[in-house]
Amino acid sequence: MATRSSRSPTGTALVTGATSGIGAEFARQLAHAGYDVVLVARNSARLEAMATELRDTARITVEVISADLTNATERELVESRLKSATNPITYLVNNAGYGLPQEFDTNSVDDEARMLELLATVPMRLSHAVLGGMLARGAGTVLTVASIAGEAPLGLYSAAKAWPLSFSRWANAHYRGRGVTFAALAPGFVRTEFHARLGIEREAMAPKWMWLEAEFVVRSALRSAARGRAVSIPSVRYKFLWALMKLAQPLILLFVARASRAAHEPAS
Repeated sequence: MATRSSRSPTGTALVTGATSGIGAEFARQLAHAGYDVVLVARNSARLEAMATELRDTARITVEVISADLTNATERELVESRLKSATNPITYLVNNAGYGLPQEFDTNSVDDEARMLELLATVPMRLSHAVLGGMLARGAGTVLTVASIAGEAPLGLYSAAKAWPLSFSRWANAHYRGRGVTFAALAPGFVRTEFHARLGIEREAMAPKWMWLEAEFVVRSALRSAARGRAVSIPSVRYKFLWALMKLAQPLILLFVARASRAAHEPAS
């Protein structure tokens, strides 16, 4: 809970999924840039540990909100905090998310729907909650973690990650003139707990040269948003891959179709 109003001249940042991976790195870098921070995650123990770390190292005010963002009642706590006028949020990072290890047809539809809600509906709701206050003050930033997978037709995760890319492009063009920047971060493979939680070895996912450090990814995203850019793609290698993926989408679909047929054809 909050112990006092923000005293930071920089403002207050709210970060979802703030106890691990990219979210934790956003919290650290924003705190060390002078922002007071509001940490949102499900695990209370990890929230308190992160809050203690930031208070000790950055000397800023930290609030914690333990919430499952797919639970309407718990999400309302976060939405209410975003709408606060007495201690306004000036920087929102929509980072909370996860993936599913199985194919679309083998996962339960409820699991797929929950993932889609967390990756698309929740960022929309939180962005809407904070936007009114930002527009009234004429300043603010909303940064949503997408993925380079959002440009590839590769399942529901990719489809969900396409939402913040499209929305941030539109919202940045629409609201930037009124002082509010919308940005989407589209990283590739990042060294975090994400793939381990899916039970996937990093070496099985991609070669070493494709893996980025969370510290670099977040620093690039914050710099890009500060410059008013709608999409941040960290590193030259991924900018190149992004361009190729946009051109090669029909070929990707053809490859997926052929691979699927080969996998399900009966042995002769």
